[in-house]
Amino acid sequence: MDISNVIDRLEALVTTSGKMPASRNRVVDEGKLTELVEQLRLTIPQDVRAAQEIIERKDAILNQAQADARRIRGEAEEEYRVKLDQNELMTTARQKSAALLEDAEYKANSIVQRSEAESKSNRAEADAYAVQTLRNLEREMSALLGSVRKGLDTMGATMGATSQVS
Repeated sequence: MDISNVIDRLEALVTTSGKMPASRNRVVDEGKLTELVEQLRLTIPQDVRAAQEIIERKDAILNQAQADARRIRGEAEEEYRVKLDQNELMTTARQKSAALLEDAEYKANSIVQRSEAESKSNRAEADAYAVQTLRNLEREMSALLGSVRKGLDTMGATMGATSQVS
């Protein structure tokens, strides 16, 4: 039985009791009043216990909610740190990648420039060698041609003398 029910019954007892003439007092049945007071004494501790249980449940719910909030916040902060670390790693990786690419392009350009310079030098050396070889060949051919002319001239003079003798 709850306390409000007992109070309602107590109020009904007072309002239905007979009035004393020429006063505001009422005549209340002592037995019924004592019974209702006893019920109040029994009901109040039950209601207090129920209220205490409600307060304890409220405190437990609040404690759980606070623990959940701390846990969720911790997880969110950890996720933020992980994403921040990943972002920093990606930024560092991009920077290193760009530096490596720049270094590779610089080295490739250096190799191309050296190769072009070596090629130019080799071409110049090959051209000089070819010119020298052709000049040597020309000298040798001129000397050989001179020898051939002398031989022909000598043969022509010998043939002209033999044809006059015969």
